[in-house]
Amino acid sequence: MPNIVPVVLCGGSGTRLWPRSRVQRPKPYIPLIGEMTLYQATLQRCAQPEIFAAPIIIVGEKHLEFAQPQAASISPNARFIVEPIGRNTAPAIALAALTAEPDDILLVCPSDHHILDVEAFRSAAIAAADLARDEWLVSFGIAATAPETGYGYIRRGEPLGSGYRVHSFVEKPDLATALSFLADGNYAWNGGIFAYRAGTFLSELEIHRPEMAAAVRSAWYEAQRDGECIRPNPDCFAAIKGESVDYAVMENTAHAAMVDASMGWSDIGNWDALMQQRKADAVGNVIYGPGEIIDATGTMIDSDGPHVTVIGADNIVVVVDGEDILVTARDAVQQVGKASRCRSQ
Repeated sequence: MPNIVPVVLCGGSGTRLWPRSRVQRPKPYIPLIGEMTLYQATLQRCAQPEIFAAPIIIVGEKHLEFAQPQAASISPNARFIVEPIGRNTAPAIALAALTAEPDDILLVCPSDHHILDVEAFRSAAIAAADLARDEWLVSFGIAATAPETGYGYIRRGEPLGSGYRVHSFVEKPDLATALSFLADGNYAWNGGIFAYRAGTFLSELEIHRPEMAAAVRSAWYEAQRDGECIRPNPDCFAAIKGESVDYAVMENTAHAAMVDASMGWSDIGNWDALMQQRKADAVGNVIYGPGEIIDATGTMIDSDGPHVTVIGADNIVVVVDGEDILVTARDAVQQVGKASRCRSQ
């Protein structure tokens, strides 16, 4: 059995894709591109037994009803760690590391990303695992194809086996800085995909966040175990100070590495990003569901029922989900998550 263990992170609310994605039914569990959900597609990418072992899936209690049945036909031997509350990615990965064997390679994958080139993903996973076996903590450096200001960046350092040392992690830049990164050629997007040897990750967490490491261990050792589900002790887990793995470990370790990953990646972080992953017509329009677009370009309709007609309005997005309707300019889609109605559902 291979020892690359996918760790699928199912946190987040996906409110920037409201009204299709909602707090009680977030984007990993709805089909946005093709028939599979993003979560199922994540599991499918890791369903090659010659490379990957059965996954460990980190999910909140309120979304287990989606996660278990959607995984059943793809990953029947999956293990579920059911968090009582969200505490960000560092504690979640630590729980997975405690569940795995110390020498297992954890391949940490968000459940809501879209990857077009599955073979390139698997090749990057193998390269990252090779480095992780030598005690490196490995990030996937996503090939930067545009001066994105909504992503963090990784600057490549010296070559290292199948990848590179990380010279530095860079916060989300302004446009001028992002353009300079793209021109430089030594920067990649930080897509939040990682590979760690389980024992190495726990050791690094104990060095850089000892209180978090101790609290996670307590929550895990006192967990309720029911078949395929592990439920960390809620009182111990509530005491954990939540923090991302980037801040808690990756930006502090002396053993950060990266592998290049050119695999058609998108985090589907908003309606414009989703539109770019869907098939457009000759003038850049996209229609999902009943609708028509007349004398307009770069516009998308996504309707689950009512017929929508757009005339003469370029670069907008119209979404209909039940009784909720969203109309937004494409350059304003980042603000969708601020809408009061989407935050309450």
